[in-house]
Amino acid sequence: MSTADEHSGQAALSICEALLLAMNDGGLLPEHEIVGVLRDAAATHENAKGSEAETETHRSVAALINQIIAGGNSVRRPQV
Repeated sequence: MSTADEHSGQAALSICEALLLAMNDGGLLPEHEIVGVLRDAAATHENAKGSEAETETHRSVAALINQIIAGGNSVRRPQV
């Protein structure tokens, strides 16, 4: 993956995270809906077909999305 691709991916992730936070803060989507969107995205990648290399990429993407869900990065959760 080129540096430009990596930067594009990081920018897209940041933009999507900001949009999810704004939708939650604005009352447009509750936390469980946002988590549902993320789970759907992860499942899409977990179930993707393709070459071994493509499948590995999809698994990596799914793992990253699942880490985002576990970390609560896309919703503002109270600090404990």
